[in-house]
Amino acid sequence: MSTSEERSSSNTEYFTRGDKIPGLQVNGMDIITSHHAVQFARNWVVEGNGPLFMEFVTYRYGGLVSRPALPINPTCDSKRRFFPSMSDPGTTYRTREEIQWMRSTQSPTRGLQRYIEEWGLTSPQELRQPDKEAKAEVDQAIEEAKTSPARRSKGLWTGIYDKGPPFNVHAGTGAQGSDPTLEGANAFAVRSPNLDLAPMDDHFDGPNADYDNPEIGEGVEVFAPTTYAGHFCRGEQFEGAAIVYGIGDTFLRCFDMDRHAFHRQTNMYYPFANFGDWEMANFLLQSNLSMREVDNYLSLSMTKKMPLSFWTAKELRGRIEDLPKGPCWKVRIVPTRHPTTNPVQLYWRDPLECIEALFNHPFYAGKMDYSPFRVFTAAERVMRVYSEWMSSDGAWDLQTKVPAGSTLCGVILSSDKTNITNVCGGKVAHPLLISLANIRMNVRNKGSSHAFLLTALMPIAEFIYPVTRIRSVLEARLFHACLDFVLEPLKKAAQFGRMMADPLGNSTPEACMLACVRGKTSPVTKAMYKNFGDPFRHGPRTGEETLRQLESIPCDPDDVEAYFDACAQFRLSGVSRPFWHDWLLSDPHRFLTPECLHHWHRMSWDHDVKWCLRQFKSGITKLKQVGGRTQRDVQRYLVVVIAGAAHPDVVAAVRALTEFCYLAQAPAITEEGCEKIAAALAEFHHYKQAIIDGGLRRGDQSGSILEHWEIPKLELLQSVVPSISQVGSVLQWSADTTEHAHIEVVKDPASRTNNKDYSSQICRHLDRIEKCRMFDTAVRLRGTAEAGSSSSAVEHDGDQSDGEVDHAVDDVDEAEAAVLNDLWAPKQSRSDFFEIAAKLLASMTLSSSPLRTFVRGSTAFHLNFRPAVHRLSVDAAVEKFAIPDLRSALGDYLALYNCLGRRIRPFGEPDSRRKIYRCPLNIFKFGTKCVSSKGFITIELRLLRHTPFMPNRRTVIGNMVATMQLFCRWMRVMDWPDSGLTGHAVVEVCLIMRPRPPKGINVPWANRFLVYVRWFDVVNVEPSTHLHVLKRAVRASGSYFGDVFPLDQISSFAHVVPRFGETADKRLTYMNSFMPRSHFI
Repeated sequence: MSTSEERSSSNTEYFTRGDKIPGLQVNGMDIITSHHAVQFARNWVVEGNGPLFMEFVTYRYGGLVSRPALPINPTCDSKRRFFPSMSDPGTTYRTREEIQWMRSTQSPTRGLQRYIEEWGLTSPQELRQPDKEAKAEVDQAIEEAKTSPARRSKGLWTGIYDKGPPFNVHAGTGAQGSDPTLEGANAFAVRSPNLDLAPMDDHFDGPNADYDNPEIGEGVEVFAPTTYAGHFCRGEQFEGAAIVYGIGDTFLRCFDMDRHAFHRQTNMYYPFANFGDWEMANFLLQSNLSMREVDNYLSLSMTKKMPLSFWTAKELRGRIEDLPKGPCWKVRIVPTRHPTTNPVQLYWRDPLECIEALFNHPFYAGKMDYSPFRVFTAAERVMRVYSEWMSSDGAWDLQTKVPAGSTLCGVILSSDKTNITNVCGGKVAHPLLISLANIRMNVRNKGSSHAFLLTALMPIAEFIYPVTRIRSVLEARLFHACLDFVLEPLKKAAQFGRMMADPLGNSTPEACMLACVRGKTSPVTKAMYKNFGDPFRHGPRTGEETLRQLESIPCDPDDVEAYFDACAQFRLSGVSRPFWHDWLLSDPHRFLTPECLHHWHRMSWDHDVKWCLRQFKSGITKLKQVGGRTQRDVQRYLVVVIAGAAHPDVVAAVRALTEFCYLAQAPAITEEGCEKIAAALAEFHHYKQAIIDGGLRRGDQSGSILEHWEIPKLELLQSVVPSISQVGSVLQWSADTTEHAHIEVVKDPASRTNNKDYSSQICRHLDRIEKCRMFDTAVRLRGTAEAGSSSSAVEHDGDQSDGEVDHAVDDVDEAEAAVLNDLWAPKQSRSDFFEIAAKLLASMTLSSSPLRTFVRGSTAFHLNFRPAVHRLSVDAAVEKFAIPDLRSALGDYLALYNCLGRRIRPFGEPDSRRKIYRCPLNIFKFGTKCVSSKGFITIELRLLRHTPFMPNRRTVIGNMVATMQLFCRWMRVMDWPDSGLTGHAVVEVCLIMRPRPPKGINVPWANRFLVYVRWFDVVNVEPSTHLHVLKRAVRASGSYFGDVFPLDQISSFAHVVPRFGETADKRLTYMNSFMPRSHFI
């Protein structure tokens, strides 16, 4: 009986050993939980659902002991204890202190008392009174037993058994009647891998008894996610979803239930001696040091002076094994029907445990959506907005298909092969990543959030088969078989449900393999390679239809070659048993979502750029491999560079595809936005023939002209708009995050191995790293909670008057949030100048200095407090910055300001006024940097990165290291961006300054920042690019036309690119391409 469960059973989850019989695992130390578990089991059985397997997890205080009060026979010692198992006296594998701690903290009676105290049903003093009375009664009974005469052995059975009513067998659904209720019970902490638990149907009379809706149930809390953006209006929430069944095992509660929790009562950092010991261990384990390097470090004389509890790398890793465990790694030999060069090993861990770990993680508290919702642009609920997965129609439809009260969990699976050796070796891994779609995309798509976990390393087998194509079929079958095995827990959860505690209490070849179709076939529609260029979307390829086609094939699947040939009529790949065949509510045409990185941006580099490259005989680069940033910049400027050099229809086709990519990657897309995305794709199909007519579409190897559009990724673009309504914004499914996760969970661990048996060493490394992260999170949260409890206790020692507010809980919550952000949030966060400006404006006092951080509409400005040149005379500025008309422009502005007192400066007036007004200034302060940081990127003006303005988001103005082009307002009634260029002008900022009047003179304009600009005239709108053509405004003498006006008159950043035409000077670079040009786009 003292044998550990790991040694006695291969499957320690005993509640799953009923095979087809569903099971429950219940905390047997919790009275409330046990009551409702038994009540649920009783309802389950009498309702005709069949038997139910229940496992009650308990803690034994001692071995099985019998101690008779009197000897049964004369030879028996009355003081002797009888142990049915002499090998388990109760203290051989644990200490008495641990048992005592369990009695005091995990006792069922103590737990019930804690519930009563939390619910406020009675006071602690009243709770102690029954204990006193019971002890007194027991003491009295003991005294009476000592003085009473001995009874005969027959009397020992009196009152033990009750005859009871006659035993009857009922053939119906069970006796009718009401179950006894437990007043104030709002705790249902039952874990079930394959049951859909209904909410409690008891009458709840506790302190939170305000639930009368029978569809929601008793003790329900419906989570309402926060609104995605301030300018959108939350329309409606799915009613009756995401019911809370009570108090579950939170992150810290699971930490406290670890096998070493008793030791951590006195030493929080056990198995390490103290915080310093743990800090050193955590640093060494998460560093890039090998075991030999760690041993060398620990052998240093200075290190030996430290009070460490480990002195070798092996000993350090041994101590890590005593830390609380997460999802455990397992290995399985996968049998194959055809021989392979090596045994096929699958390393995996339970995906449901991974999802539960994410669902329970404290960092994601407040960053998850628990029930579907709908968002609209206005309160009238006319225009839908699609952003998060929970805001999509697909999530809403799935919620209607699951039982009432269930919380819909969206599982994200990402699979792609990746190289794990650099330069040589050719080692490849096939990781399967998993994440939770309920986590909001702005958190999930950040690599520092660690929201993607490695759940399996799919085997890469080399089959011994003479036909290469059939080897690919065998590899695909193996992949599906492994997925079917690994994802079995998720399939059960989709069918029966799973109780979990929340934090508070795809490239195209891969998609074709998953959909079981062969190459040159769409994985999501019925289109074949001849239909890829059609300007419409073909019907969806449903999983039901694929399974029906597989069933209609009469050939034996074991005859691989014949079966593969038989699949050709349906364009199937030869996989006879897809992993999704028994996955409830799953369909390839739904779960294979569009992916921005490969489907759009990679397509732009592979096709759009190559079409345009043939306009340039020498090409645009001599590099064989180009990074992602360079590809992005080329995609941004491709249209404006070829404008004037390529045929207008070619430019229009490329511009339409670029516009499609830009619009479709927005984080929030309205129904009107979906129409614009579809219109952009339709426009490309309208102009695409010009690309073939111009001989721009050619084969990569042959170089011959291609007169077809057999591009798989082009066909996938037709599925983008339908996917937006079904799965939300497509940006959240981009592979950027998972590609980065491959580095973290595969490549970096592989680099720390001895280049042997990569898979096992990767899993061990990840296990250690995850243990360190979670342990570090737990001890820091525990320390914060204890510090908050101590301070709260001190505050409550004194008298607290009526109406006085206790902020101790809020302080603890803020401290815990700070700890989680420090550990899991990005280390470098951008400064929110909008927030800074709002705080400065709220706390602004009378001052002679203007604010250096302020907001103008959707643009924030932040000026250097200490610019490179602090003070300069007007004449020196004229010479230094080559602005000959600076003095006259200043005089023009100051005179007009004094005469009219206008706040909106009408710049671009006739030049004759320059002869009338003179500048009264000699010295002024100025700055050369204007920064805003709110959005996706920071723009350096020298690179002129093309980022079209997004009206629904705050604009980014980057580090202005040279000149910059801006939209400026000159009519008071015109507001950007609704007015477009009406009432605005495009200008080039050359200087930001603050004039200083003569000493002793106070003037209103001295408290404002001014800018000297050179402005552009709008020539026309080019039909092929839909962009404005600009021309520098010049005087009759040929000099640039400049003006001075207040800095806060700037409306937005403008992206201006030189118009090169058919040819461009080879000497031009990004540093000098702007100045000699007169026309711009």
